[in-house]
Amino acid sequence: QVQLVESGGGLVQPGGSLRLSCAASGIRVSMYAMGWYRQAPGKQRELVAAITSGGITNYGDSVKGRFTISRDNVKNMVYLQMNSLKPEDTAVYYCKAAFGGENYWGRGTQVTVSS
Repeated sequence: QVQLVESGGGLVQPGGSLRLSCAASGIRVSMYAMGWYRQAPGKQRELVAAITSGGITNYGDSVKGRFTISRDNVKNMVYLQMNSLKPEDTAVYYCKAAFGGENYWGRGTQVTVSS
């Protein structure tokens, strides 16, 4: 049984930082394309950042230079370091694992950027 569990969300002021974590079980994150997506109220879910099994990273235009995705193959975890947060980063953030035709999602963690 595959499980992805996100943590690390919360309330932060504009300009602040958060680090999200995604704990995986039932899969090896080193073998999957792992990604972070987000969905704000009334908006479609969008890609934030992704990392392939080979370590190639990709970022959404709105977060380039501010967010960093990383992976710890020993701990079987994926992280999203978010710096210089803006109110428009407010959303539920989801972890995703993909391999071939398999796609798995976590339940999400809320990030709220507000003063």
